[in-house]
Amino acid sequence: MKRLGRGLGAILEDAEAGYLKGLPKSGVNEIEIEKIVPNPYQPRREFDEKSIEELASSIRKHGLLQPVLVIKKDEENYILVAGERRLRATKKLGKDKIKAIVVDYTLDDLREYALIENIQREDLNPIEIALSLHELIKKHGYTHDELAKNLGKSRSYVTNMLRILNLPEKIIDKIKKQEISFGHAKILVSLPEDKIEKVVEKIEKENLNVRETEKFIKTLKEPKEEKINEEIVEISSFLKKMGLKTEIGKDYIKIKFKKETDLEKLKKLLDNTN
Repeated sequence: MKRLGRGLGAILEDAEAGYLKGLPKSGVNEIEIEKIVPNPYQPRREFDEKSIEELASSIRKHGLLQPVLVIKKDEENYILVAGERRLRATKKLGKDKIKAIVVDYTLDDLREYALIENIQREDLNPIEIALSLHELIKKHGYTHDELAKNLGKSRSYVTNMLRILNLPEKIIDKIKKQEISFGHAKILVSLPEDKIEKVVEKIEKENLNVRETEKFIKTLKEPKEEKINEEIVEISSFLKKMGLKTEIGKDYIKIKFKKETDLEKLKKLLDNTN
């Protein structure tokens, strides 16, 4: 299976920087603006109208120095890959055509690249990143190692991100809303489902940080030592001195009979107390 790696990414970076190296031999084309549609896989972004006007003024004076990048949608239409600000500024000038370079990528390639690009954005919550990783694995055949390499992350980062998708839907929603952090989520995935909600309630009620949460979870995993009554300990010691094997708990003494003589010993002790 083909891997995008830095292929499309490098072309986009070069185009944005104005270097235009590694681009198709077909070169720059004049394409009708009305035949170019936005990239459907990119997140909607806000554009500063003032910066668009400044860019339009520069294009009017110097011309368009950097062509936009597009891919073929069908025989007549194109999908914008890079250069939306340039496209908007050129439209603002009332022009019918724009300089463009048609890159040889499919819509599926573009979708794959958009997923990788989105994962690297800082404003995504952990669940959005995890879902993008999941889609790259399921629909594009990436392994955890390949994703880690492409994203410049560790393999454990990829694995931990994917694991949080196994949390209950209610908890996933809290992570989306940033009510609990990714650090908290990483700890929660190791817990049985019946304890997850209890820990989350504690986090929210007492505003626990990750380290405090880890300490609280440790108390859940390690049962408290039961304090045994001193009188029970004394009676057990006495029985042991008499040759009987015992087991004690918080409120009980268990006498173990391994042979008939043990029972006889206990009978004698009871008779002596009458």
